[in-house]
Amino acid sequence: MNPGAQQSDGPVVQPLRSDAERNRERIIAAARTVFGRDGLSASMASVAREAGVGIATMFRRFPTKEELVAAVFADRMDAYADAVAVALDDPDPWRGFTGYIEAACAMQAADYGFADVLTMTFPTAKDLEQRRNEAYEAMVQLIDRAKAAGRLREDFDPSDLVLIHMANAGVVNATGEAAPEAWRRVVALMIQSLEAPARGLLPAPPEHEALYKAMLRAGPGGPTAPAPDKGD
Repeated sequence: MNPGAQQSDGPVVQPLRSDAERNRERIIAAARTVFGRDGLSASMASVAREAGVGIATMFRRFPTKEELVAAVFADRMDAYADAVAVALDDPDPWRGFTGYIEAACAMQAADYGFADVLTMTFPTAKDLEQRRNEAYEAMVQLIDRAKAAGRLREDFDPSDLVLIHMANAGVVNATGEAAPEAWRRVVALMIQSLEAPARGLLPAPPEHEALYKAMLRAGPGGPTAPAPDKGD
């Protein structure tokens, strides 16, 4: 042991060899293509074929689908969080709120994979989920501002944004290239239904824990995915 060497608190992460790094980047690029075209229902095997690597190489680089999803969509989740920040900076709370919904739904329409990401949760993808949680906290502020301005109906719940993303993802995936702009009409219909004064009461929103379970069930791990953490 070298007594003068600094001791680290955790395991040393060895840099990937150049060929391993090339394989990793090839897999991520292929996954962007496959997930963007087919959504997150696409198999790991189809990503491996697109990347031109063996399935063993695929799983050495990304042992789980969640890890691959996190690597592919990290930049898009950053852009999503940025859209919320831009909306909060708008001096008109209603314009900021509706602008955010339109921007987020446009991101879903541009990428079938990201359309799915916003309707799922990935408990083991800590960085991805942290960015989602940061965006959620900012969205709560956005909702409160729009309500305080008297423009957003009072019974709107933050969980309704998840339902909007789920509805939009369904439209995007159902219409595809046959009617690629259909989502815009659906989003406009939803936005108009949210403006105050409300014409009637809404049914109670789903419990937040129930909605989380729905997002967990929809994710790559399905109904057997691990529970959220409470506290190569």
